Amino acid sequence: MKKLLSLFVCSSCVLPVCAHEKPRPNILLIITDDLGISDLAAYGNASVCTPHIDSLADKGVRCTEAYTSSPISGPSRAGILTGRYQNRFGYEFMPHDHYDKSFMHSLMWNMLFHHKEVKSMKEMRPSTIRRLNTNLPDTEITIAELLHNAGYTTGLVGKWNIGSDLKTIPEEHGYDYSYYFSGALTRYVDDPIDTSRYVNVHLPWAFSELPAWQKRSGPTAIRQGHKEVVDTGYLTFSFAEKAIDFIESNKNNPFFLTLTFNAPHDPFQAPKAYFDRINEKDSVKRVYYAMIEALDDAVGNVIEALKRENLLDNTLIIFTSDNGGATYTRATDNAPLAGGKCTLFDGGLRVPFYIRFPQHLSSVSRVYEQRISTLDIFSTIASVAGVAIPDDRVYDSVDLRPYLTGQKQESPHRELFWRNGYVSACIIDNYKLYILKKDRRIFLFNLESDPSELVNLTDIHPDKVEELKAKLYQWEKAETVKPLWKSRSTIRIDVRGEKYHFPT
Repeated sequence: MKKLLSLFVCSSCVLPVCAHEKPRPNILLIITDDLGISDLAAYGNASVCTPHIDSLADKGVRCTEAYTSSPISGPSRAGILTGRYQNRFGYEFMPHDHYDKSFMHSLMWNMLFHHKEVKSMKEMRPSTIRRLNTNLPDTEITIAELLHNAGYTTGLVGKWNIGSDLKTIPEEHGYDYSYYFSGALTRYVDDPIDTSRYVNVHLPWAFSELPAWQKRSGPTAIRQGHKEVVDTGYLTFSFAEKAIDFIESNKNNPFFLTLTFNAPHDPFQAPKAYFDRINEKDSVKRVYYAMIEALDDAVGNVIEALKRENLLDNTLIIFTSDNGGATYTRATDNAPLAGGKCTLFDGGLRVPFYIRFPQHLSSVSRVYEQRISTLDIFSTIASVAGVAIPDDRVYDSVDLRPYLTGQKQESPHRELFWRNGYVSACIIDNYKLYILKKDRRIFLFNLESDPSELVNLTDIHPDKVEELKAKLYQWEKAETVKPLWKSRSTIRIDVRGEKYHFPT
């Protein structure tokens, strides 16, 4: 039913391509996992070398004010793939991964009896896991479907995290090929782990510590389509190799590849050769930086494959992260921004963002400082591919090209909105309102004068608080629907010595 619907909606949207025209551009969308705004060299991290990722600004643009639509993975990815606030179709919380009973017993045992060993488990209170449908609704049209129906060959390699049902695979949402795991995380190297080649660093304080180190199975297993497969490599490099295979197999046809690395999400595992070359005493930060440098080399291998096949200059490359850096790992802090993943402070929402497309961006400034959204990926890709967007629904995505080239001088987004259960926020011009109902806190920041969100202006500008509250309320009332499922757990995230609740 899904395929018939998308074909019907998009059949009239394909723009004709004449034989004498240049080949349609290929498209490579790279999404990393928990990569923070300050985790790359070009964004200020002096402890890592990331030349391959940072080279995307050559004949392209590095964006410094890129926001995600959610500070946590699943909802953010749903927004990226659809070009719509995920709140419009109820994808507000993380999909529920379904682990086997032995793991759930182990999880509960640790929560009840081993708080000293796994401290943050006290902050994580999962509700009863039921067989809920926590998948991307069939009524939503992904960018992969749009391009597939326009004649592109489509592939997804890496983390999926768009649904809990193992039958709901990427091929159900427009992808012709997939090599992936369906859950929120998985090991980079599964058992047996060769400790002479790989370094493992555990994070007993992180709420994700227990599921992160489970043997691959269910949502953490590697799959090709429906089939579970065994991957014996280091997963960052394995995903790069599968991406290269896809590129080489489709070099004579226009393709769209979504390459979703799980790096640098925990578990913290890195090749020893990368760990050894990092000059950092803190072992947590050291393994984290090693994972980022391995990620950079993996991206470099994919770029080199495009160059080798003479495809690089006819390929739109977009590189970003699903949310801000995970400060609860103690490996990153998103400085000078406040907070991180699972918060609506800017450290949880702002991410690295590159867009490279020599045909249109080779002569523009290499740094773009206006506010953009990862939602804009959808419309930008559709525009480059020459595919019209369906007119039967509201899109929150804008084509970035006229802004990046200077044809439009204003900011692509004067307003941005967020809601994750009992936390919500909005940015209107330079003011940001952040409401935490469970913690009974309200923040108002002037991002232009206070990008680090240090000074709460609620008492100084109560009129501005009410103005933004009205805007946020109107957006929630008119533009969102009730979440399709309840959040599974509540976690507490430390920000500058205070802890704030967040539903996942």
